Amino acid sequence: MTSLSSLITSDSSVFVAGHRGLVGSAIVRRLQREGCRNIITRTSKELDLTRQADVENFFRSEKPEFVFLAAAKVGGIHANNTYPADFIHVNLTIQCNIIHAAYRFGVRKLLFLGSSCIYPKLAPQPMKEEYLLTGELEPTNAPYAVAKIAGITECQAYNRQYGTDFISVMPTNLYGPGDNFDLQNSHVLPALLRKFHEAKVAGRRSVTIWGTGRARREFLHVDDMADACIFLMNRYSGSEIINIGTGEDVSIAEAAQLVCEVVEFGGDTVFDPSHPDGTPKKLLDVSKLHALGWRHNIGLKEGLKKTYRWYADNESAARK
Repeated sequence: MTSLSSLITSDSSVFVAGHRGLVGSAIVRRLQREGCRNIITRTSKELDLTRQADVENFFRSEKPEFVFLAAAKVGGIHANNTYPADFIHVNLTIQCNIIHAAYRFGVRKLLFLGSSCIYPKLAPQPMKEEYLLTGELEPTNAPYAVAKIAGITECQAYNRQYGTDFISVMPTNLYGPGDNFDLQNSHVLPALLRKFHEAKVAGRRSVTIWGTGRARREFLHVDDMADACIFLMNRYSGSEIINIGTGEDVSIAEAAQLVCEVVEFGGDTVFDPSHPDGTPKKLLDVSKLHALGWRHNIGLKEGLKKTYRWYADNESAARK
């Protein structure tokens, strides 16, 4: 793990937007472990990030030095397909409000959380940062991807015009404590953990998984993601985007087998090809991140065990 350098100190004021989400909560935990004493957070009831005046009043009064922009509306294939207008409107509004306020009120540095879904559906693998905008997006999450691409472009534009220090990072598929385990709107790993757990508890003989199982995905534990964000906030400045991932992928079938082992489910796994697989393969090229000196620490099976323990201990809350 990295440690806080002279850029973010224990006395720095740090605003984590989206602190209750998967990434935001991990960033808060990471900052707390390093002794950062002035972490600023607001719930959606306390601060509506879609209201520009409210966001600007918040920045005017709190004057954060550093901002982690992890607030976003997120979801899996089903959610993106079902609520495309919500995904593009909410994310565009939040991003524009926070980025502009950060410029107006003199934020020292901002880190914008993008997503690996910004890359073209059929981008060469592994996906390099320069592949952005070189082909068509995956249709099932295009509105969300367009919003994230706009956020990246906005950070670059403010850097160019105003000399700000706004950086953008592109995480791969994330999982870990605090994830969304809703079977309709969650990403693949939390959905699999919940499905296998419930099948085990109910004594069912099989678990059905959407898709063929052949699609390949890269997974990064959220604690590693938080560590990478702190590392880059302290040690990287520039308008070029930076991929954050492991550089390793597995098929959905292989991931399901790992989850089956972690949960200790003794039945069969059945794949339903009537549901879409999404992008055939998503693997990030993380050579830039490695060259900067950061690598992930948590292996997939170890991370799944940690996540399953958290889910089992927080099942009632996690299922809401």
